[in-house]
Amino acid sequence: MAKNKTVYVCSECGFETSKWNGRCPDCGQWNTFEETVPLGATSRSTGSVSSARDVSDNIFEINDIDVSTRETRWSTGSEELDRVLGGGVVKGSLILLGGEPGIGKSTLLLQICQTLGDDHTILYVSGEESLRQIKLRARRLGVDSGNLYLLSETDCEAICKVIAKEKPEIAIIDSIQTMNIAGLSSASGSVTQVRECSNMLMKTAKSLEIPMLIVGHVNKDGAIAGPKVMEHIVDCVLYFEGEKNMPYRILRGIKNRFGSTNEIGVFEMTGKGLREVANPSEMLLTGRPQDASGCCVACIIEGSRPLLTEVQALVTKSAFNVPRRTAAGFDYNRMAILIAVLEKRMGYYFGGLDVYLSIVGGLDIDEPAADLAVALALYSGLNDKVVPHDVICFGEIGLAGELRGVQRAEQRVLEAKRLGFNRIVLPATTLSHMDTGGLEGVKLMGAATIQEAFKAAMG
Repeated sequence: MAKNKTVYVCSECGFETSKWNGRCPDCGQWNTFEETVPLGATSRSTGSVSSARDVSDNIFEINDIDVSTRETRWSTGSEELDRVLGGGVVKGSLILLGGEPGIGKSTLLLQICQTLGDDHTILYVSGEESLRQIKLRARRLGVDSGNLYLLSETDCEAICKVIAKEKPEIAIIDSIQTMNIAGLSSASGSVTQVRECSNMLMKTAKSLEIPMLIVGHVNKDGAIAGPKVMEHIVDCVLYFEGEKNMPYRILRGIKNRFGSTNEIGVFEMTGKGLREVANPSEMLLTGRPQDASGCCVACIIEGSRPLLTEVQALVTKSAFNVPRRTAAGFDYNRMAILIAVLEKRMGYYFGGLDVYLSIVGGLDIDEPAADLAVALALYSGLNDKVVPHDVICFGEIGLAGELRGVQRAEQRVLEAKRLGFNRIVLPATTLSHMDTGGLEGVKLMGAATIQEAFKAAMG
């Protein structure tokens, strides 16, 4: 009898080879190859096509496909989650929710079962907890829907059969790393198991048009564990991020076939589960110091919502020959460029000084509109001058020291006005194209260069 051929699969990138290697030639990681046996041998003969299914009847002309009815969206009961999803859960969609252990993935999915259970039947499949453990957690969160059914199982084939038989309207898999297929020799959580289980769940969700939410763990680098193909086959990839020692969590859309990927949802972890934060700007500015140098408020756009966040910079004399520069929540290379612009265009010397930059609240900023606030915080920290408490600024800084225009300036100004900021520094090109109607009581100060912006902010 022919012996099954053994292959070695990289647990980081999914690269397959017939021989074991200490280092993966594809991703360069060490000691990541795992031994596995393919699920089945496939004939590669060009003439062996008689067993293939005839799918010619499934071919349709594009103009004959009826799209008169829009995709059905079901509200989860969480406005923050619905915003990130693009309005709710789409029927037949496959949603992957990733994040670090203990961040609140299972808590969020169990909480939305309370609202979804009012009109839909839900099958919650857990491979990590027993039914009693899930019940205790549901009691703590106040989840008692009569349409919520629990199943503790790790066999992916058995789970798909149960879904096909019972036909729940929504299925939740917690988590994909605990699922396995008996025909594969590799352990649960390996690249092969995660890939094949994801494919099996995807076929089940699409064929039955059952929306499926899947929990995915992360590896030591912070990326979702498993092969990258898992993120390709799902319709939506959400990532839960935040510090464990802080109560706030940010839900960010990485991929979404039914909505924008720029939206974020903000939650607060409490003793009774996750609570939505309806006003993130007010939350991010809580505890802001009154008369401290190196502090400035920036206004950024995340998806369709403006957010105000505080930028703090500490500039101090270095005890080493090479000064230390760190940035938390802001791109380090971008900070280095802004320091170079301040030195070259304004004559402020940072050469022998340590620079520590932080975005308060754990938010990661990658929008160029935050450049002016970061530069003003660096200037304030260097000269030990306090930025007035009612000043807010936004704008992109070029290498020549000029201020470039930004989008959605009206939304930024209205959000700043709502939170009590009366003096707003922004690029002159942006101000010239703005509709200033309804902005009474707010002083808009346009600047063409960083010199003019600093003078207007500190004056």
